[in-house]
Amino acid sequence: MALLELRDIHKTYHLGGETIRALDGVSLDIDSGEFISIIGPSGSGKSTLMHILGCLDSPTSGTLMMDNTMIHDASSRQLASIRNKKIGFVFQFFNLLPKLTVRQNVELPMIYSGHSSKERRERAMTALRRVNMEDRSKHRPSQLSGGQQQRTAIARALVNDPRIIFADEPTGNLDSHTGELILEMFDQLHNEGRTVMLVTHDPEIAAVTPRRIEIRDGKIANEADPTLAGKAPRFEQIIKAESKATT
Repeated sequence: MALLELRDIHKTYHLGGETIRALDGVSLDIDSGEFISIIGPSGSGKSTLMHILGCLDSPTSGTLMMDNTMIHDASSRQLASIRNKKIGFVFQFFNLLPKLTVRQNVELPMIYSGHSSKERRERAMTALRRVNMEDRSKHRPSQLSGGQQQRTAIARALVNDPRIIFADEPTGNLDSHTGELILEMFDQLHNEGRTVMLVTHDPEIAAVTPRRIEIRDGKIANEADPTLAGKAPRFEQIIKAESKATT
């Protein structure tokens, strides 16, 4: 049984008398532990697909099953509970609250989980150690570099030990070197057994993942054969190839 199953998913919006089909009949299976990129140009529907997969939005029609549970018609409260327990998110613009410290930002997902303040602090610091941000725990986001802010966002995504990580253009606001380090972190999370999905418009980033799903005009336009998992260029191989090309 797949971890995520989508069947004939449609998502439409009505704006100014016009009907916009953001997703148009998407069917997809995602297994536990996969490392996947969802790639497509701006407006293709890739972010809408991530929002539905990540329980941030509901489809207009079609069925969605997560972990053998139907969730396409779940209430907002039920979706929030699923997100909090099973899913971690990392976004392009970090989405850190400026008035909170790094540690307090990482603690936020646990506030809705009923953890004590002591347990929140301990788990937040453990997550920050994983991304080498423990020594910045008392800083505020404005005192951090872009890479440090994204590492903080990754710690926040990990703090509830989710099965699934969604990352929407996670390197979009970072320089190339820092972006490479962030991608290595996602690769490590995948190697630990988590399901990791990157949403991107960049083919070079998509090439890092064993499975690639291309979205155009709300439909799956192309998909790399998932049986080739492990045969795609590894991150280290890509970097070595680029280094040789410039020498």
